[in-house]
Amino acid sequence: MTLHIVPIMFAEANAFVARHHRHHRPVVGTKFCVAVADAGEVVGVALIGRPVARALDDGWVLEVNRCCTDGTANACSMLYAAAWRAARALGYRKLITYTLPEEGGASLRGAGWRLVAQTDGGSWGCPSRPRVDTHPTQGKLRWESV
Repeated sequence: MTLHIVPIMFAEANAFVARHHRHHRPVVGTKFCVAVADAGEVVGVALIGRPVARALDDGWVLEVNRCCTDGTANACSMLYAAAWRAARALGYRKLITYTLPEEGGASLRGAGWRLVAQTDGGSWGCPSRPRVDTHPTQGKLRWESV
C-alpha cells in the first residue's frame, strides 16, 4: 500500500462523504479539499472551510469540516497533516477540527495536532429559527494544528 495526497474536486469529495461518513452529511461549501489515494483510488477526503463557530471565524482560522475515509490505515493522519500544510501555505494561522468524545483522536495526534477544548454541544435551533438536528448534538472535543 502506497498512500499519497491527491487533489479532488468539491463535488467528488462531498460524494465520498455521502457514501462513507458515519454521522454527517456532505458540507455546503469549502475553501479547499484534499484526498488521499491508494493505487489511484481515493480512500479518504478532507473538506476544509470557515469555522462553523462564528466566534472563531476571524479570517485567520480554517476548520476541517469533514474528514472521511473508507477505513484505510493512516489515511486520516495524512489528510489532517496535508490540510494543515495547505492552510498554512495559504496564509492561515490555525486549523481546527472537532471529534466526538468517543472518538480517540489517534489520527489527529499522529498528525501533530493537540486537544485544546471541550465544547458543551447543543442544537443550532432557536425559537426564532427552528432547525432539525441531523448531526450529533453532544459536546465535542476541539483540536488545533500545531
